[in-house]
Parts: sequence; structure tokens; C-alpha cells
Amino acid sequence: MWRFPSMVLLTTLMLAAVPSSAALDRATAREAHTRVDGALAKKGLSFGSSLYVRIFKEESELEVWLQHGSRYELFKTYPICRMSGTLGPKEREGDGQSPEGFYSVTQSKLNPMSNYHLAFDIGYPNRYDRSLGRTGSFIMVHGNCVSIGCFAMTDPGIEEIYLLAEAALAKGQRAFDVHVFPFRMTAENMRRHAASPWASFWSDLKTGYDAFEAKQVPRDVDVRGGHYVIR
Repeated sequence: MWRFPSMVLLTTLMLAAVPSSAALDRATAREAHTRVDGALAKKGLSFGSSLYVRIFKEESELEVWLQHGSRYELFKTYPICRMSGTLGPKEREGDGQSPEGFYSVTQSKLNPMSNYHLAFDIGYPNRYDRSLGRTGSFIMVHGNCVSIGCFAMTDPGIEEIYLLAEAALAKGQRAFDVHVFPFRMTAENMRRHAASPWASFWSDLKTGYDAFEAKQVPRDVDVRGGHYVIR
């Protein structure tokens, strides 16, 4: 149901039980690291594994996948605490919508000093959005459970996600993908939403959804002729 409304890295700091920013005290940092470390161990995963994120708006869920051998394994599904708008992409600054599409996050997009606990910018508008004249900026995944156009998590949730993101980037992943879908793009859900004015756009998104579902490896995404193309 929708609910609107220098190389000193966070990973190293948490390991040392030193606060990474004004947003995290020593106890919070230590607790976050302990939670993630235990969950990784149970799944045979480790800090620094390459990261992939999927967001499903209708289900209000954010999935974190980590590379394990030649494939990616689901680490954890987090509830999204708040997001705004309706199903469908963001088109302009101030429309209150959260985006849909294929985005990418580099180290420069991480913000440990966010007013919303911790945050990273998903990279909206991307090349596809700009080709359609879509506007907007600073679309984040962040904490504090408050949002207009962003994806707000609980503070413990964003602590874990941020820790894994920074560890992956520090270990050499150039950028991690964040794929935002209106809903889980099963055949049944596509039929249920077939009358939407966004049905054609969602068919483009489904190609990326299906490609990952088939092999559990994120695929490269290009933009050609006003469409996403999965490579």
C-alpha cells in the first residue's frame, strides 16, 4: 500500500567503531556493521562484493543484491518507508513523482552528511530522461522516513544499504546500478496495468527486468531512438 507523504570510507570507520559523520555516533556505527556482518556471514557473502539495487514502487520494496561468483544473490529486501507520487515516471521538477528507469551510482553520489541521515543520489535524470526533456535533480535513497520524490528508508535500513554501497565502490566497483520499476514486472502484473498510459514505457523496463531474472546478472543498458536497449 502506498504511504506518501581522501580515502577514509564509512566501511573503515565502522570497522574501527569511529563515527563517519555527524549523522552516526559510535554506537550506531558499530551496531550497523554488526548487523550487516552477521547477515553476510549467514549467506556466505562478504563486504566489498559488487552491488545491484532494485526498487519496486507498488510493493514499496528495495532489494539489495550482491555478487557471489558469476551471479548475484539477493542479500536482503528492505521496506521503503515513504515515497510520493503515483505509478509512472518522474517528468519534471516539482511534480512530486519518484522516477522509474535504469540509473547508476558512483562514489561522488554518496552523501554521508545528508540531512536525512545517509543518502545517495540515484542519478536522475539519466540520458533517457534528458532525451525526453524530463527535469529534476537530487533524487535520493535516504533515511529519516520522510520524502517528496525520493525513496526514504528507515535509518537502520539506509545504514546497511549505504555501508554495502560504499564497501563495493571502495573495492573497485566503478558504479552500482539502481533499477526502479513501477511493480514486479510479472506477466500477471503487466496484464493488470495494460490500460495504463505508461504501458509502452513499462514494456521497455520489462526487458531489463526479464534479463536480470533470467541470469541474475545486471546487464548494460543503452538508449537508442527514445527507448532503453538492454545489451
